[in-house]
Order: sequence, then C-alpha cells, then structure tokens
Amino acid sequence: MNNYMTIDDFILKYDHSNSVILLEGKRNVLDSDKEKLFALGKLLTSKSSKMTFRSGNAEGADQFFSEGVAMVDYKRLQVITPYTGHRQKTNKSYDSIALDEIDILSNPEVIYQSKSNKKTENLIDRYVLGENNRYTIKAAYILRDTIKVMGADDIKPATFAFFYDDLDDPKVGGTGHTMNVCEINEVPFCDQSEWFGWVEESV
Repeated sequence: MNNYMTIDDFILKYDHSNSVILLEGKRNVLDSDKEKLFALGKLLTSKSSKMTFRSGNAEGADQFFSEGVAMVDYKRLQVITPYTGHRQKTNKSYDSIALDEIDILSNPEVIYQSKSNKKTENLIDRYVLGENNRYTIKAAYILRDTIKVMGADDIKPATFAFFYDDLDDPKVGGTGHTMNVCEINEVPFCDQSEWFGWVEESV
C-alpha cells in the first residue's frame, strides 16, 4: 500500500468473491506481536463477507493469522501445503490443497518463477522430475510459496498480500521469495509497518 488506505477502504475495494487475500510471514514471531497477527485475521474476516484468505500453514505468522480468520469464518480460509498431511493437526482451513495434488509440469510459469529463488533453483528441477528426499523437499516449500501468489490449475491467483516480516532483515527466505513473486506478478502487498496501524486503531 503506497498510499495510506484505511481498513474500510480496503474492504470496499477488495471484498468480492474473486478476491484472494494472502496472509503469511516469518516463523519467528515476537511474543509482543502474536496477538496482532491473530487480530488482523479476525478483523479482516469480521469486516468482510466475500473475500477468501490464503495461508501456507507454516508455524508462526501463518498459524496466528489463520487462527484469527478461523475464529470468525473458517470456511473462507484456504491453505496450500508443501505436501499432503503437512501440519494437519494445526490446519484450521476449510479448503486445504497439497502441492502433490497439483500437476506442476503443466504450470511451467510456476516452475520458472520459483527458480528466481537461486538457493533452490537446482533443487526445483530435481523435485519436478520426481526426486523426493530431505534435500529436494526444500523445493516443495518454494513452489508452494509461488503458487500461493500465482495460483495454478483451478487455484486463483492472489489479489493482495499481508506479510509479517523481519523488519531488521527484510525480504529474505521463503517470505522474501513470496514478496518477490508478488512484485513480479504485480500483486500489491504490505508488511506490519503498515497494517499494525489498522489493528491498533480497532482496539
């Protein structure tokens, strides 16, 4: 959000049936921030009625955001996981899609954009060709992150993304990759330096 937008402005612009709002971020969440992530998920869901929320089902930020959404309306929570059964006991979603249910080879643009993450570029080729081990599983997480933004097959692309990032070391790791894919695909996004204000104003 380059220009300041209130939460009511956001809801007015994005609360329609084709909107997919990505809520995700770092696994390490400061204790003082955990309640704010939960509060954003809850606030967005309670103020809207049509938009779908998407998460990657990871520990930390994904979990806190998802719990906030699920408290209001778990049927509008979609999760894309790196493999079947991933963190199943903590999965709060109504709609859960695993990477191994998606025909990655029929989505070459997903593969191409995933390889923008140079640390896993070679692993992605190996994973796509069927190699599945403790090394190539790293590629599954990056492919999952790419699909969260781009969509694939019947999975709609994201419309907007909210991130919880490490503001002292921003845009690195899986969260940084997901932000990069948002930029490539012109999906607007913001981090907590902007959305914390919404939560604080709602208290």
